[in-house]
Amino acid sequence: MSALEIRGLNHAYVASKPILHDINIAINEPGIIAIIGPSGTGKSTLLRCINRLIQPSSGSIIFQEADIACVQGRSLRELRRQIGMVFQEYNLVERLSVLENVLTGRLGYMSAWSAWRRKFKPEDIDRAFELLDFVGLSDFAMQRADSLSGGQRQRVGIARALMQAPRILLADEPTSSLDPKTSVEIMELLKTLATDRGIPTLVNIHDVNLARRYAQRMIGMSGGKVVYDGAPSGITDDHLKTIYGGESWLQ
Repeated sequence: MSALEIRGLNHAYVASKPILHDINIAINEPGIIAIIGPSGTGKSTLLRCINRLIQPSSGSIIFQEADIACVQGRSLRELRRQIGMVFQEYNLVERLSVLENVLTGRLGYMSAWSAWRRKFKPEDIDRAFELLDFVGLSDFAMQRADSLSGGQRQRVGIARALMQAPRILLADEPTSSLDPKTSVEIMELLKTLATDRGIPTLVNIHDVNLARRYAQRMIGMSGGKVVYDGAPSGITDDHLKTIYGGESWLQ
């Protein structure tokens, strides 16, 4: 059984202007699957359909033997808490401490009353400290999130996603706001958790070289369609011309 299977997925924000066209993808393996393509081709929309931040127009997304595109209420909440998300703009609560931000990854497992009070279990607090050590931020646990650098904030976002104990991880342009050195560090971290912890990780990324370096599979999108799906070693300049258009940028 696939960890995730997308069948005939379509989405349009405006009825006459579809963003995604008949997307069919099966994710069977742990590791990084990089999704590349020009801005506006639907990469972020695809991830947001997978975790139901938006409702797909049609098609199915099979995860844990259920169709995420159809479920509602409690069933949807139970599925979504197993899908970790790392955001381009971090989405941290700036006034809270680093530790508290990581602990918010457990809110989907708590009652509304406990979540409102932020009454976390001791074992969850211990786990949050372990994850902060994993991402290299154990010394920053009590600092406010707004005191951190961009790379540090993204590490907090990764630790928060791992607090959900996800079966799959989505990362939407996790390096786009970072310098080259920090981008490499974040991709190294994502690769470690994807391979060592066996979590399939879908990463939207603009940097083709980073994608080639860290992904074991690349999905190229153009015009809202999948135009390449295979090994990084198999993607050629001709494929990249199809995905991005033109060729002067390849020089």
